[in-house]
Amino acid sequence: MTPRPFRLLPTLAALALSALLPLAASAAGKTAAPALEADRDYFVIDDGRPYAPVRGKIEVVEVFGYTCPHCAHAQPLVAAWKAKQPKDVNFVAVAAPFGGYWQPYAKAYYTAQAMGLTGKTHEAVFNALHEERSLPINNASPQEIANFYARYGADAEKFAATMESKGIEDQLERARDFITRSGVDATPMFVVNGKYRVAGRSFEESLRIVDQLVARERAAGKAR
Repeated sequence: MTPRPFRLLPTLAALALSALLPLAASAAGKTAAPALEADRDYFVIDDGRPYAPVRGKIEVVEVFGYTCPHCAHAQPLVAAWKAKQPKDVNFVAVAAPFGGYWQPYAKAYYTAQAMGLTGKTHEAVFNALHEERSLPINNASPQEIANFYARYGADAEKFAATMESKGIEDQLERARDFITRSGVDATPMFVVNGKYRVAGRSFEESLRIVDQLVARERAAGKAR
């Protein structure tokens, strides 16, 4: 006598599948980013151009200022985000020369960049200004700033002199041109591929929007 087929296993499999479907849908809902909306999440920059185009790369610029407390708060998130980026993303920090107490530290950033020191000093300057208070926000002299950078291998006299050089003034002018062209009026602010100015309402949201715009540029084959 041939035994009747056992019907319970298919039933259990169907029940298990039906239980898993809502979980899968829930997980998908958590990871799916909201669709971007122009003039809410980002603004299109008319005749926009990257700050420092690199062939085969999608540029993400962060316009920042060392004296800006919001930039200091954002820095850990930005550093963590940057560390996870694939090779086709070129992250560029642009120090905003907005005048006043912004100016000396913008000069310091471009001087440190020219001397190959920013990898060691970028977060240290934020900490010195906003946590340790070992650097003054107002009325910082070139020599005072240079003495700080000397802790990280700079020649203090050379650093102070370079801060006041034509080469650094040219860098400030280049930054001003980019900031004006891109419509940047606050920091920190992100610009993707010179085309999109990000308008997130929190640091986390801004970086999420950056990721989506990078993905858009990648899909459109817009790496430079």
